[in-house]
Amino acid sequence: MWALIIWLVIMVPVSALLTGLGIFAWKRQKPMWFWAGQTVEEDEIADVKAYNRANGIMWIVFSLLMWISTFLAFSSMKLAGIVMLVGCILCVPVLPFVYSRIYKRYKKNV
Repeated sequence: MWALIIWLVIMVPVSALLTGLGIFAWKRQKPMWFWAGQTVEEDEIADVKAYNRANGIMWIVFSLLMWISTFLAFSSMKLAGIVMLVGCILCVPVLPFVYSRIYKRYKKNV
């Protein structure tokens, strides 16, 4: 029981934070960035609204893995841990790759 409580205390805020990041990116007026310390200027992006929407979707999809893992803990802590671990390991290379495709798609061709 304590393991489930600890899991929920950690995973609910993390999942909510990632979902919130996705919503923030989606609704942001200026271009959303991916890397810490790097910003994307408005004049770099052809369609800021679509670019931010794509960024928001990317983060929301990642957060869904965390939410799935969060609620799987009610039936199997082991399975929840595996889903969370696999999701994090896969997202290390996948998120930068997806972001680079988003950036290239919406980058202005000068």
